[in-house]
Amino acid sequence: MKKFFASLLSLMLIAPAFADTIEHLDVNKKAPCNNVQIGTAQSIILEGNVLAIGFDAPFSSKCHCTGDTVTFTNPGALYTCEGTLVIPANSTFEGTIIDLKQPKWFNKNARVYILVDKLTYADGRCFTLNAKPFYKDFALKESAWLNVGRAAISTVTLGAIGTGIGVGFGFIPNPAKIGTGIAAGVSTGAGLGLLYGLVAKGLDYKAKECEQIFIILCEDATIAR
Repeated sequence: MKKFFASLLSLMLIAPAFADTIEHLDVNKKAPCNNVQIGTAQSIILEGNVLAIGFDAPFSSKCHCTGDTVTFTNPGALYTCEGTLVIPANSTFEGTIIDLKQPKWFNKNARVYILVDKLTYADGRCFTLNAKPFYKDFALKESAWLNVGRAAISTVTLGAIGTGIGVGFGFIPNPAKIGTGIAAGVSTGAGLGLLYGLVAKGLDYKAKECEQIFIILCEDATIAR
């Protein structure tokens, strides 16, 4: 009996050494969760964690459609704050476009919805993921500020054209009428530019090679160490 309790006590003392520990990621401060369960043979990146990945090639929404595969990479290894390797460098993430909304008039930009469902290490080992872009509505799209910039450029450009037209109409030997022509041309051209900028078709979503995006895990991801 004494030997039994001695063995049991020994196991209780040894067990914590083999128990999983909780470590943390620091990829995105807005991530709902940053806990990673570290085991001896595997790690579990808990649901709500955010990862950073980069396009492995230039991407344009106008060249893709629903069902297409999109590939990403992580050139640098991912470590926890405590120093444990979680995902090796040069791993590959594969995603499928589950929906794609093309640009529409009145500055409605394209929206790309991707499900990232596969992680492959450089040595060929594969793991299942369930992750989506960590943005509003889980969609990839161009910033609305690009639309504002385009409207501003249209306003300035057509305003300058209008200035030239105004000068042409007002170019008679009367300085006052030249000034009137310029004013009329500027206001007309700028007004047309602003109108075009407001009603123009939205932008395609584009990304450069290695351009980084954030994805959020929609469920726990179990991967080998």
